[in-house]
Amino acid sequence: MKNALFQPMQLGNLTLKNRIVMPPMTRSRASQPGNAANDMMAEYYAQRASAGLIIAEGTQISAMAQGYAWTPGIYSQEQITGWKKVTDAVHAKGGAIFAQLWHVGRVTHPDNIGGQQPISSSAIKAENVKVFIDNGTDEPGFVDVVEPREMTKQDIKNVVAEYRQAALNAIEAGFDGVELHAANGYLINQFIDSEANNRDDEYGGCIENRLRFLGEVIEAMVDAIGTDRVGVRLAPFTSLNGTVDKAPVETYTAAAILLDYLNVVYMHIAEVDWDDAPDTPSEFKQAIREAYTGTIIYAGRYNTDKAGQALISGVADMVGFGRPFIANPDLPSRIKNDYPLANHEPSTLFGGAEKGLLDYPEYQAI
Repeated sequence: MKNALFQPMQLGNLTLKNRIVMPPMTRSRASQPGNAANDMMAEYYAQRASAGLIIAEGTQISAMAQGYAWTPGIYSQEQITGWKKVTDAVHAKGGAIFAQLWHVGRVTHPDNIGGQQPISSSAIKAENVKVFIDNGTDEPGFVDVVEPREMTKQDIKNVVAEYRQAALNAIEAGFDGVELHAANGYLINQFIDSEANNRDDEYGGCIENRLRFLGEVIEAMVDAIGTDRVGVRLAPFTSLNGTVDKAPVETYTAAAILLDYLNVVYMHIAEVDWDDAPDTPSEFKQAIREAYTGTIIYAGRYNTDKAGQALISGVADMVGFGRPFIANPDLPSRIKNDYPLANHEPSTLFGGAEKGLLDYPEYQAI
């Protein structure tokens, strides 16, 4: 079963050495001030370069796009230079790495965006959602999000342009491509999901309208850097950060058809991953496979057997292993050799320094 994970594959112009993906995971260790990637982050990703593909942590496309303290950006020259350290380190180890381009929309607090009011598809506050701010200590201080303002047509045009420039910046920084973060309740997801979007213009209402912003952003990025370097992440069944869709099967099958039409290089589906969450319906996965002809990545609660089954059945082409990559920098080797997996320390996930980031060892066979 695990042999399926170690077949090489072609992704655009890249030849990947295996089908194991390190998905994006926020670690909040960018250098301050400036939110730039740094040497510590370069070492972290280089340690994990044995993945077939690394998708780096969400990186905000503008100052307004930031949701949490200490996350990296990709809109200043300092940030581009910082990410170049990361991509150089990963490439030196024979790895491939995409940037994840991120705008959080309403999932933020004025303290993280220079005192401004957040923007979203609609002036709807995300209920029971907290983000963390820099409260002057090394520990993240969690606060409630605030009500956003509805984006104007000009706001939409401006953000589309920011995504386009961020894609160009990512290529300048040495990334092999970019992943558009359209999942987990952030800005693009706030347009897609029916209960987060009450607009009455061409960006709201029917599914076609709610997918319009997604399509415009993809078109801008593809125009800038090419279809073979643009992937998209979606989260059809999650209610993370307060976004819910009334008809997710219908909505996200339509999204898959759109991504196929726009010819993006991959579609990355984040499945719900809390312990007692229901599995994504197999009928939905089959519908997605039929709707989208490119590379499909799934991530969320996968172990070796479940990942192998997904690949052999044909519903997935690659599989992401999130949290296991934190404590197991050599995860592909551990999977291949049936070595035991280490567990990560939750208290060191966000913020801090090398502890919990760089100090997880590779497995030493006795």
